[in-house]
Amino acid sequence: QLQLVESGGGVVQSGGSLRLSCAASGFSLEYYGIGWFRQAPGKEREGVSCISNGDDSTYYADSVKGRFAISRDNAKNTVYLQMNKLKPEDTAVYYCVADLGRHTATVQAMCNMPGALELWGQGTPVTVSS
Repeated sequence: QLQLVESGGGVVQSGGSLRLSCAASGFSLEYYGIGWFRQAPGKEREGVSCISNGDDSTYYADSVKGRFAISRDNAKNTVYLQMNKLKPEDTAVYYCVADLGRHTATVQAMCNMPGALELWGQGTPVTVSS
């Protein structure tokens, strides 16, 4: 069974850090583009960061550029999202997603086309208090 499981969410004060993990089972993450999306209450799902397979090129939304970093550990079949200098507006449920069908040509496209992506995790909540 193909599955993505996120972990690492929680409650943190403004200015703090969290590291989210996305562990895959049933397939190898290294062969696919992987993205992190988030959805806050009453808002649309937003692409936060994406990483390609192969050359590991990355994309970040303007709202997180310079604060968040996406990375892979292929030996652990896991993708991470390091989140620093967190702000209250980062509060959301964070989802990991895999582009199993390779429907997107670039990481920017991947982060802007959630409807094209097949395999989603269950999400992990992040709350940043002011």
